[in-house]
Formats: sequence, structure tokens, C-alpha cells
Amino acid sequence: MALITTMKKQAQRLKAETFTLYLAARHPATPRLAKLLIACVVAYAFSPIDLIPDFVPVIGYLDDLVIVPLGIALAIKLVPPEVLADCRLKARESMLHARPVSRIAGAVIILVWIATAALCIRLIVR
Repeated sequence: MALITTMKKQAQRLKAETFTLYLAARHPATPRLAKLLIACVVAYAFSPIDLIPDFVPVIGYLDDLVIVPLGIALAIKLVPPEVLADCRLKARESMLHARPVSRIAGAVIILVWIATAALCIRLIVR
């Protein structure tokens, strides 16, 4: 039971850090490289489509357990500390009051996956 509680807390922290990075990507003081990495990490974390589908035993969750945390850790190192502190505060306040929703981000993610699938199909057909 303690393991489940610990894992839930870690998942909640990961979600908060992901939202913090989303806010940091929109902050004017965040470097461009950090913004690019953050965009990739946040898009992957919030995407309903995974690199390896979750129904694949063991490996299905491996990408979520490795790729997302490593991407978040790297992105956090690239964001200036004062920007990160400000965005963490805003994320905490926002998560207490409402759930973040971005239909535009969802549409962009879907379009990227469709384009990737189309490219793969085109390469296979050749």
C-alpha cells in the first residue's frame, strides 16, 4: 500500500513539473533551446499516443517511465532558476483551481502524429 501511495505522489509531482515546463516554454526569459526541448517533452507527455503502446507488456510503460522523466530533468536544467520558480508557483496555483486544457496543443499533437504516420506509410510503400 505504501508503494502505491509513493507512486501516486511521484506521478502527481511529474504532472506538476510537466505543467511547470509548459508555462516556462511560454515565458519570455526562457532560452530557445529550452523552449524547443520543453515543447517536445510536454507534447510527448500529454500525447495520448505513445512511442511504444501501453498494451505491450512491460515495455509499453517503459517509455513513459524513462523518456518523460529524463526529458523533464534535462529541460529543468536548461531553464533559468528564477523562471522555473515563477512558473512552479503559477502551476501550483493553476492546478489548485482548474485543470489545464489546450485544444490547440491537442490538435497540433494529432497533426504531428498523422504526418509521422503518413511519412512512415510513404516510406514503406516505396
